[in-house]
Amino acid sequence: MAEGHAKVPKVGGGRLCCVCNERRAALKRPKTLEQICRECFFAVFEDEIHQVIVENQLFKPGERIAIGASGGKDSTVLACVLSELNRRHNYGLDLFLLSVDEGITGYRDDSLETVKRNEIQYGLPLKIVSYKDLYGWTMDEIVKIIGLKNNCTFCGVFRRQALDRGAALLKVDKLATGHNADDIAETVLLNILRGDIARLSRCTAITTGEDGPIPRCKPFKYTYEKEIVMYAYFKRLDYFSTECIYSPNAYRGFAREFIKDLERIRPRAILDIIKSGENFRISTSTKMPEQGTCERCGYISSQKWCKACVLLEGLNRGLPKLGIGRTRVSDKDQKKDLKQSNGTKSIASKQCGSLDF
Repeated sequence: MAEGHAKVPKVGGGRLCCVCNERRAALKRPKTLEQICRECFFAVFEDEIHQVIVENQLFKPGERIAIGASGGKDSTVLACVLSELNRRHNYGLDLFLLSVDEGITGYRDDSLETVKRNEIQYGLPLKIVSYKDLYGWTMDEIVKIIGLKNNCTFCGVFRRQALDRGAALLKVDKLATGHNADDIAETVLLNILRGDIARLSRCTAITTGEDGPIPRCKPFKYTYEKEIVMYAYFKRLDYFSTECIYSPNAYRGFAREFIKDLERIRPRAILDIIKSGENFRISTSTKMPEQGTCERCGYISSQKWCKACVLLEGLNRGLPKLGIGRTRVSDKDQKKDLKQSNGTKSIASKQCGSLDF
């Protein structure tokens, strides 16, 4: 059906579902503009995700899979759908919930209560790792020092590594995240605006980090955010809907608004941006970062220190802006700090994370 514009028969003052032609349509799919009933929407929504999983060979029987769980709509729907598809199609997966406690009072503590309820609702074991345990800092403490301008940089870097460390504790084979089509389209735009060639070349990949400690996959790569919200609403799922109190000024927010404007004009725009990202080809003459490991914590890094170690070093030395932007720690400073062992609050005595890779 081209853009979902085919005529739908009416019944009793309403339109019939364009899929089953039996039940009354309850919603219009944001992705296709089709008039569809609730039952068919659930079936089509779940089947599309199943097809993405199968076609991209995201999972193998017997694998241990951690689901990044924040308590929000995306991760809650992901936990619900993966649990159902695992049973229905005999994926043979051992599923776990993995949450990160960033230490944001009035936000993360409340959302984690939702995750704990999800643990019971879906029968999935839950593991929680915290910034305080891994890094010695909470986001509340970081924001007091850095303010609200660059706080998302700290949180994004720390969160990514925290998820990997939690996944290592669970001994999982892969980490599944709730990144949806809107998120990926936003990331494509952000990487273009930043001129970040390295990330632009891999941001649309459905599976990433295969050369790192824990591969990550995005079963919702082609799933629209609005449809995830509809699924959660009509299924009456238990999720946390409050936005992070520290993110109103996030750079990503501007890209998000632009994507929403495009979607209102042409719903297909989101998938078209993702397709464009997939088709980008980086010139062979472009120098790409060489991936290695951090000299301090062993985490993947294209520099001597990973970004988390640099940021943490700045915090511990009272120089919180040390790792912001393109600023790097000099070799001289690195050698100096590596020799410190006087018991002061230095990264040498507190690596970024309590696990070695």
